[in-house]
Amino acid sequence: MQEQPVIIIGAGPSGLATAASLNLHSIPYIILEREDCFASLWKKYAYDRLHLHLHKQFCQLPHLPFPHSYPRFISKQQFVSYLDDYVSHFKITPLYCRCVELAVFDEITKEWTVKVRNLGSGEVEEFRGRFLVVASGEATDPYTPEIEGLKSFPGDVLHSTQFKNGKAFRDKNVLVVGSGNSGMEIAMDLANHGAKTSIVVRSPVHILSREMVYLGLNLLKYIPLNMVDWLMVMLSKLVYRELSKYGLSRPKEGPFFMKVADGKYPVLDVGTYSKIRSREIQVLPAILRVKGNEVVFENAESHAFDTIVFCTGFKRSTHIWLKGDDYLLNDDGIPKPSFPNHWKGKNGLYCVGLSRRGLYGAGFDARNIADDIKSLLK
Repeated sequence: MQEQPVIIIGAGPSGLATAASLNLHSIPYIILEREDCFASLWKKYAYDRLHLHLHKQFCQLPHLPFPHSYPRFISKQQFVSYLDDYVSHFKITPLYCRCVELAVFDEITKEWTVKVRNLGSGEVEEFRGRFLVVASGEATDPYTPEIEGLKSFPGDVLHSTQFKNGKAFRDKNVLVVGSGNSGMEIAMDLANHGAKTSIVVRSPVHILSREMVYLGLNLLKYIPLNMVDWLMVMLSKLVYRELSKYGLSRPKEGPFFMKVADGKYPVLDVGTYSKIRSREIQVLPAILRVKGNEVVFENAESHAFDTIVFCTGFKRSTHIWLKGDDYLLNDDGIPKPSFPNHWKGKNGLYCVGLSRRGLYGAGFDARNIADDIKSLLK
């Protein structure tokens, strides 16, 4: 058994930000990570052309700015390099290949007990600490929906975490399922590499440029969210015109409202929309079923495909291993309390990076958690 004042679960950007913030207060901690490296989503499971969708000022972690030489919108490779420097600078040393099986608060000792499976040795290890920080992130376990007949599909079925680039798909019929930023960008990458690309868009979407979002995030400091949303929709209509010609529609709610209320990001257009307008990317409605290599859609059309790429997000598994918490996190691993009071639970339980506010929100949480723990240790 090992004991430290703080146990951090997860060594993604949220966990690293928390570790750095604790370091500045000289508070000992231990950080447990399921994968064999930190920031595994970025290092192992992100597609090649990925860039941070927001301006770099909204994406840097606490206490260490990006290099001045970095562009406004940072590539995956640049962000990984920054995280390497971050870990080295703050001397963060996670314990890797530790899969959490149980975290429970002991009412007698007033400590958290965390049991993990060491994926290298197969042994169960135990850790104890006064404080527990859930930093396992919004993107924990890849999710692929159940679709009638999918098992009969003879081609390749991928999740976005398995997709790197479109080079191998030239002249192939590829269906992308999911119209978030990953789906839209992967569809564009496929089209750029000569794939015959279609994308399933089930729900209305906001399409904004990066510059629009940058303007909106800055305006939110000064004017109400509903006014910013109104301006974003007007600008989108001015630039992208009538979406319905291409099988798309806009939601009734504003883009920033939807981000806060449901965690649904607007689509930040990096070139996909022009390919939809030129019909290089075909927009299709929801899938009804799969019959062999034929996919049947809600509009009764069917099309044959060689590959299906699911860009359908992630599920969180916190509810499986976190026991005794009926206050902080819901069954989907999202905080029950509203922002800005979402990061602190009871009995020394905290969560970081789950406010649906991206890297900026993770930094906000990490600072608050470290400051709160410092005040309680006095």
